[in-house]
Amino acid sequence: MWCIPNITPEFTARMEDLLDLYAKPYDPREPVICFDEKSKQLLKETRTTRYSMNRMLIKRDYEYKRNSTRNIFVAVEPKGGWRDATVTRRRTRKDFAEAVKRLANLPQYQDVHVIHFVCDNLNTHCPGSLVEAFGVKQAVDIMRKIRFHYTPKHASWLNMAEIELSVLSRQAIKGRVPDEGVLKERITQWQERRNQAHATIQWRFTKKDARKIFKYPVGKLS
Repeated sequence: MWCIPNITPEFTARMEDLLDLYAKPYDPREPVICFDEKSKQLLKETRTTRYSMNRMLIKRDYEYKRNSTRNIFVAVEPKGGWRDATVTRRRTRKDFAEAVKRLANLPQYQDVHVIHFVCDNLNTHCPGSLVEAFGVKQAVDIMRKIRFHYTPKHASWLNMAEIELSVLSRQAIKGRVPDEGVLKERITQWQERRNQAHATIQWRFTKKDARKIFKYPVGKLS
C-alpha cells in the first residue's frame, strides 16, 4: 500500500523529476539505474526436509535455527533489461560506497555521459558516503559520472528497484535460505536468467497521472 504524506513542493519536485526521467527513451549513454536494498534472514533447517522426485516439498519441520542476516543490494536498469544483485554482511556507508563504485566501474559504463542513479533517502545514500570511504579525490572522480535522483520522503514506491526486489523475493529467495552460500547461488542464477531474458520494467505512472491523482498546484513545475 502506498504511503502518501503531505504533498509539499519538495515532494512534487522530486516526484516529477523521477517521472520525467522514467519517461525518457532509453539512452545507453545516460543509463538510469534504480538502486535499493533489503535484508534476508538466514534460517537453517534443524531436521531433514523431505522432497518428492520432482523436488516438490513433502515435509518440513516447523523448527529452524537462526543463522544470521545478510543484506542484498539490487541495481536495475529498467529499460536496459539489466540488473546486478550483490550480498553483503552489512549495509553501512562503506558498503553503499563500494556498491556505487563497483557499478560506476563496470565495462558497460566506461563511456557513458552520466549515470542517473535513483535511490531513496536512507542516510547512507549520499555522496558523503563515498567521501568517507574513499576520500575526496576518488569520490569526486566517481561522482563525475553519477547524478543522484532521490525519491520523495515516504514515497519509495517511485523507485523501480522495489519492483525488482519483489521479483527477486518471489522467484529466488522465498522461504527459508540456510546460509550465505545458498543465498548467493540462488541470486546469481536468478540474475543470470533475468539478464539473459533481457527482462525490462514497464513503468506506466506518468506526470499527467500524478497531477490528476494528487491535485497539487503546478506553478513553476509546468
